[in-house]
Amino acid sequence: MLRTAISLVLILFVVVCGSVVSGHFWAGEKEQMPESITVTVSKGMTVAEFGRKYNLGRKELKKIFNLTSRNDLERQVDDFGMSYELLSKKVDGVLAIQAEHASKNWFKIPLKGGLWVIFLSAVFTLLRKGKISARNRKWIYMAAVGIFGILLGSDPSPMGTVKDAIVLLGLKGVVFPPRLIALGIFLLMVVLANKFICSWGCQIGTLQDLVFRLNRDSKDIRTLFGQIKIPFIVSNSSRILFFLLLTFVAFIWATDIVGVIDPFKLFKPQVIGMTGGLFVALLLVLSLFVYRPWCHFFCPFGLVGWLAEKISIFRIKVDYDKCVSCGVCSQACPSTVMDAILKQDRIVPDCFSCGTCMEVCPANAISFEYGKRPRPPVGKFSERVVSNMEQ
Repeated sequence: MLRTAISLVLILFVVVCGSVVSGHFWAGEKEQMPESITVTVSKGMTVAEFGRKYNLGRKELKKIFNLTSRNDLERQVDDFGMSYELLSKKVDGVLAIQAEHASKNWFKIPLKGGLWVIFLSAVFTLLRKGKISARNRKWIYMAAVGIFGILLGSDPSPMGTVKDAIVLLGLKGVVFPPRLIALGIFLLMVVLANKFICSWGCQIGTLQDLVFRLNRDSKDIRTLFGQIKIPFIVSNSSRILFFLLLTFVAFIWATDIVGVIDPFKLFKPQVIGMTGGLFVALLLVLSLFVYRPWCHFFCPFGLVGWLAEKISIFRIKVDYDKCVSCGVCSQACPSTVMDAILKQDRIVPDCFSCGTCMEVCPANAISFEYGKRPRPPVGKFSERVVSNMEQ
């Protein structure tokens, strides 16, 4: 237990210190939503004068006033018949998009995206060949945390594509197009290979998984100090309610309830705050005993990704001609998902394609394959067989 606690503290220390150092390298990123403004228009003010007053370029003015020609810049603002309330709202939205664009590091984002593709392709190959094991799984997670978290920071992240989109729409009534593109790419990764971006690329997801494995034996099968498999109906209900609460508060009170406790800020420690730091510390301690608690109980992308994985092209599958109904895969699985995949008798929870089930199966009946999962033969898991499995 002492060794596990020391390992957790060491991991946290390396993440925080490494993120502080890399944060200085990526200095210049600002994440601040502009305050709402109420525009004022003097008598006879032209569109061009209005743009200079509020630091709006021709592109932004065209969007606000629906300009059709360059000459429209010399028209008076009042000629467009917009109420000042509507005008203020439009300017607010444009300034919010400007702030979003300015806050992004447009060198780091494609760099991180390219590294994700390379890294996930390599892991995909290893998983397809059954080469992910207890021996290298932790190292892969450490590499993911180091590259996509410590070195490349908190942004972009899978969660941000959903959470930030909802918050920006609720606060300012606008959508940041690059974020929707990123969301589409992440969901494509989910569909191509079952939840792969969450499984092996998300900096917080892989960190939780790494911590969870600290509380397992050397074969990554049995728990050392007790781990709990939360029923999916409990975890997913919590995630759905949190998603609804996030959306409701964003649209009704224009507030981001995730901002204060955002675990991705661990990779940007200078902005995490005391409340956020305490929450992340508790989250990581909980990760020793519960598999990926943020992903299962709170993550907005986790919920969206769970829906998308229902049509995944590559996924964990069972060959029932080889399966001996021993139940070892279900016991070794970090969550309840393998039991659901095995028996096909309930809604299948999130599968993070960790490969544990493939590694422990004594009959080599489990693989990461293309296509729909087959259903077990009738009576494959009868009461007698299930009883033997439990024993």
